[in-house]
Amino acid sequence: MKALITGASSGMGLEFAKLLSKEGHETFLVALDKDGLEKAQQLLPNKSSIMVKDLSRASDLKDVCELIEKEHIDILINNAGFADYNEFYKADLDRDLNMIDVNVKAVHILAKYALREMVKRNKGFVLNVASSAGLMPGGPMMATYYATKAYVRSLSESINHEMRAKNRNIVVSVLCPGPVDTNFNATAKVRFTIKQMTPQRVAKYALRQMMIKHKMLIIPGIKMKLAKFASRFLPDKTVIKMTRGIQTRGK
Repeated sequence: MKALITGASSGMGLEFAKLLSKEGHETFLVALDKDGLEKAQQLLPNKSSIMVKDLSRASDLKDVCELIEKEHIDILINNAGFADYNEFYKADLDRDLNMIDVNVKAVHILAKYALREMVKRNKGFVLNVASSAGLMPGGPMMATYYATKAYVRSLSESINHEMRAKNRNIVVSVLCPGPVDTNFNATAKVRFTIKQMTPQRVAKYALRQMMIKHKMLIIPGIKMKLAKFASRFLPDKTVIKMTRGIQTRGK
């Protein structure tokens, strides 16, 4: 099968690419970091291609959509995304809008194009990478990021239901990990006070849950599962306060 992974130059995106390539899939790696993509490609045992694209730009996003149609992508890993740590009113508006473009618009558009092709063949997998942030009522100091991930979770659950209602052989999953030890933290300038999972562990778990168990909601790690369960019985204001407590400004 053919797999397209966004944000594939490092972190979880790279780990998804390595695992899928190892399993024999042809991979298409998309990211903004050309050097990172070239290094990533050298690590893959099977056929791969790279695309240096900025998913916040309409023209670049269109190029990726055309690739999906041309190559008949079977597996889409919507992994690209970033965050910012700041009070909402202080945060740079252009950066907020760029975040919405990458975390929401690109995920939305790529999933739509991929599913149009998958429905024609009645097969495929879509993994939208959200975050535990998407499970929470809000996240002070990272308000825009939390809102974007809530969108991704809601969208994914709705699409999954649509596919199942028609008995289509297509799996749509949403990945909601807690903090993961990647470049994400440095980019967002945030530090978490709880132990982070490795991107290798998260990617391996996510692919197994999607491709073998056909799970819709994927939450790696017992701590995040317990946190989601506990949040059902606590007032939203308490959950938001707890969320604020596990993240502080990084370097």
